[in-house]
Amino acid sequence: MYVVLDIETTGGKYNEEGITEIAIHKFDGHKVVDRFISLINPEREIQPFVANLTGINNTMLRTAPKFHEVAKRIVEITEDAVIVAHNAQFDYRILRTEFRRLGYNFERKTLCTVELSKQLLPDAPSYSLGKLVRSLGIPVSDRHRANGDALATLQLFKLLLSKDLDKTIVKNVLRNETLGELSPRQLDIVESLPSSIGVFYMHNKDREIILLGRSSDIKKRINQYFTNSSTRARKIQKETKKVTYERTGNELAAMLRENSELVRNKPKYNASYKRRLFSHAIYKSKTDRGYLSLSAQKVDPKKTPIATFNSQQGAENFLYTLRDEFQLCNKINGLSQAKKACSHYMEGQCQGACIEKEEVDSYNHRVEESIKKYNIPCKDILILEKGRETGERCGILIKNGIFKGLGYFSLHHQINNNPILESIITPMDHNENTKHIITSYLRKKKAIKIIELDT
Repeated sequence: MYVVLDIETTGGKYNEEGITEIAIHKFDGHKVVDRFISLINPEREIQPFVANLTGINNTMLRTAPKFHEVAKRIVEITEDAVIVAHNAQFDYRILRTEFRRLGYNFERKTLCTVELSKQLLPDAPSYSLGKLVRSLGIPVSDRHRANGDALATLQLFKLLLSKDLDKTIVKNVLRNETLGELSPRQLDIVESLPSSIGVFYMHNKDREIILLGRSSDIKKRINQYFTNSSTRARKIQKETKKVTYERTGNELAAMLRENSELVRNKPKYNASYKRRLFSHAIYKSKTDRGYLSLSAQKVDPKKTPIATFNSQQGAENFLYTLRDEFQLCNKINGLSQAKKACSHYMEGQCQGACIEKEEVDSYNHRVEESIKKYNIPCKDILILEKGRETGERCGILIKNGIFKGLGYFSLHHQINNNPILESIITPMDHNENTKHIITSYLRKKKAIKIIELDT
């Protein structure tokens, strides 16, 4: 027995959505034997873009039954049946979350028509419900309403069953209750996490950190780990007994904390602490005539880089940026492509930036200025970023060009007072990766605030 269903939600933060409409058709493989269709009062506001998409608004739902009033009917109609839905993981997660709020552990087997369609209809132009059913000539009305989408999914499922002649695909795609879904313990963990930027730590039964990472949405990232079906993810799921976190308020602090703590903790499922975060760099050298030259190369441990990058292309693109901003010469810096000729390139002649007519000292000064602008200054500065809450700031401390650590303070702190500042900074190690993280961030975030400290 199958129950083909579709759910519309309020939208909003992950695992905080509410159901606004549900449609369920109980299907015995030949005909529909029962159905349940209802609007539901989610007891929360609908996101405006969702209201525009579905046509369901807050006014329509004021007199609709609340989920606890229809929960018994949903349990009864889905009992001893397999849930069939287009992107079943979403609908099943929403249902389980709603039942979890009522203190009930709702478990059913699921079958996803997206997965089935990819195997049985490999040449389909798209696997989104609307485009797929149109390409198959299946009529659909009330798109983005629960009953319209449920009926379209039902017709699609009938077609897929007819194509599965040996029945092996249905058997293989049919998943156990826990595969790809959250156990009660995992649900408790996910629900305790914030949808905030920061660093998370996954612990085993001995409280050891087995994996740590950063994310702009910690709750969503941990849920992805718990629902991923790869071999590595299944091992992590099995070993994880607790997840802790540190909110950072901004991306730079998250990257620096992640890098520092990977080196200190060396979690078994993290390999990134063993390698550098960049593969290419820009190096400075001198020509025979004494002109400074900048070149993009693979990282050479014997040389001191001016700037580091994740790819050759990234390094070369940055050279073009420097060339245009500081009027540097293509010829000296090896930038020879005609389409990326210097900004003064005209009719095959290099005008103005051809340095044969320019004094060595004058040209080299521009090169040094370009380096200085995009590197960590060799003085005491504080990079200011967003804090974890309103009225708080995050400070990344640099002393004489060396990263010292980061800390959080209110807007009333006397941050120019070095003893006070250093007392709130959490010390962290400076290495080639932290320098790469900071310089890369400064290149991208040009409007970032930097305060020069009194020494």
